[in-house]
Amino acid sequence: MLVLGCMDLDLALRIEQPILTATSSVENKRDAEKWDRSNRMSLMIIKRGIPEAFRGANEQSINAKDFLAEIEQCFAKKMIRLKQMISMKYKGKGNIREHIMEMSHLASKLKALKLEISDDFLVHLVLLSLPAQFNQFKVSYN
Repeated sequence: MLVLGCMDLDLALRIEQPILTATSSVENKRDAEKWDRSNRMSLMIIKRGIPEAFRGANEQSINAKDFLAEIEQCFAKKMIRLKQMISMKYKGKGNIREHIMEMSHLASKLKALKLEISDDFLVHLVLLSLPAQFNQFKVSYN
């Protein structure tokens, strides 16, 4: 955002898109052209600076402000799911298979959000989620 501000291209992030009508003045048309240029340049710079894994599903946003909001929302979803997976612990109640399936389900939700977790990493997360009573199983797996 600093780059956009320094280049005076943050107009599309600061104000809403001007609406032109048949009776719009020359000044209004000039403001709309400035906003349009700012929006196009902002989108190019933002898309170039954000890794594809964080961009979200809809890359056809026509508004830089909306695009940033989509990225923020997608990033928040990914972080919530990832935090759930990392902090998940088997409490000894219920079936161990269900616990593993639940972790696998979270991994598939992350994959749908374009954040893929490898099978090896998933296995390590499952092993870390198991309590001390499963140490023999952990040792034999490694």
